Amino acid sequence: MKIYIIDDHALFRNGLIALLESKQISASAAASPKQGLIEIPSLSVDIILLDLRMPQMSGLEVLKILKTKNITIPIVMLTTSTQEYDLRSCLKHGAQGYLLKDMDPDELVDALDEVIKGSIVVAQDMRYILAKALRDELTDNEPSFGSLTSREKEVACQVSSGYSNKVIARELGISDGTVKLHVKSILKKLSLSSRVEVAVMVTQKGYCK
Repeated sequence: MKIYIIDDHALFRNGLIALLESKQISASAAASPKQGLIEIPSLSVDIILLDLRMPQMSGLEVLKILKTKNITIPIVMLTTSTQEYDLRSCLKHGAQGYLLKDMDPDELVDALDEVIKGSIVVAQDMRYILAKALRDELTDNEPSFGSLTSREKEVACQVSSGYSNKVIARELGISDGTVKLHVKSILKKLSLSSRVEVAVMVTQKGYCK
């Protein structure tokens, strides 16, 4: 295994090289993002370990540049940041891993082995943050009853009561055709496929109490 490190802290950089070599892993490094960006296109390595917090250019910026250059070498962030935003941003822009600098050396080596096999790796201490981020994203993307107009909400509530289009039209003082258009719009906005699904969603969420 050959590792290339981009990290501006000499002490950490040299210590990591020594650690990896003690595990029979070949390692070399760049002391700055600029040096790394110059050298990487001509390198033959298995993984790039990229620091996130660097003064001249952030690791995220380096990651974005490397991806625009179609670099196919797996890039793993190695950082002290436990911020959800950093984790999400790095994975979103193509990092194949997000590891912490204070992790156990053997765990680091195991994680690098997994990257070689094609896995996306996240430090143990960050997995709960990743789970939360994914949960929040799913919640954010959930179809929202609030996206309906006032009239569509009225129609949806009538649908949830099991009323036909004719009954709904009479109750709301509109035509059957208008009810049909509202129902079609409701299905589209809520990403549903039937009136039954509308009724179930409205009832479960208690939107029409």
